[in-house]
Amino acid sequence: MRIAVMGSGGVGGFYGGHLARAGYDVAFIARGAHLAAMREHGLTIDNAPRGRHHIPRVTATDDPASIGVVDVVVIAVKLWDSDAAVRTVTPLVGPRTAVVSLQNGVIKDDIMRAAFGDAAVIGGVAYVAASLSEPGVIRQTGAMQRCVLGEYDGRRSERVTQLHQALLDAGIAAEISDDIRRALWEKYVFLVGLSGSTTTMRSTIGPIRGHPQTRAFLRDLMTETAAVGRAHGVDLPDDYAEQRLAFVDTLAADMTSSMHHDLRSGNPLEVAWLSGGVVQLGRDVGVPTPANRAVWDILALQASGGPQE
Repeated sequence: MRIAVMGSGGVGGFYGGHLARAGYDVAFIARGAHLAAMREHGLTIDNAPRGRHHIPRVTATDDPASIGVVDVVVIAVKLWDSDAAVRTVTPLVGPRTAVVSLQNGVIKDDIMRAAFGDAAVIGGVAYVAASLSEPGVIRQTGAMQRCVLGEYDGRRSERVTQLHQALLDAGIAAEISDDIRRALWEKYVFLVGLSGSTTTMRSTIGPIRGHPQTRAFLRDLMTETAAVGRAHGVDLPDDYAEQRLAFVDTLAADMTSSMHHDLRSGNPLEVAWLSGGVVQLGRDVGVPTPANRAVWDILALQASGGPQE
């Protein structure tokens, strides 16, 4: 199985790095200092004190055409880079290539289907707190790592089964879902709460879940998101936000969101697709979303990136 990873930062570097470490043929599409570091020193995945894995030789390029058609393209860029990523990976996609987006949100696969057709797209959901700490080094926070895959028609196809086995071989807690749309919304509920609270409060999750007022706001973000999902026909239980809050209590106290990392780094934010997406999807079905509207409004001045005071 030949795999290409478009977006080799936190998420793409983590999953792609572990697949390469397990012996799979993985090509990373990157640029700048990160590309140069991978070419010279390989890729390191660091989760101190839990372990540090160094893959001394990896295939990395800024020219996808040099790779040729592959079996699987993994899209792991930020949502604002989706259109550019689609153009970049076009030389990698043949008639039998599977495209798996591990991006955030619930509309990412609509973008992929529009570009490559319904048949190419496998649903994918990634759970990992990882970021690019320096060129060539992926830093994972906490022990959470999980990947859910599935065909949108619910069948267990050969390509999903093969990719699932590859992830298991790489030491990833991988699953196949018979309802990948629900799996996407399950992550969306959690991620909207995590990203909205940590970014607006400029805090890791520990203090937020430990304070009654901020814990209530975190719960409200997830409650609204679950309500919007149910209104769109997604089978989420009435107490799903409470279930996710219990899950948040199991996370490392120093865990934060990629959107919080982006805020601190002066990068653009995915808020328009996360809390902003909840607001827009809620309007479509008449579900009020005041907590998520507050997050979107609070972060509006930082949404395009730039230096922070």
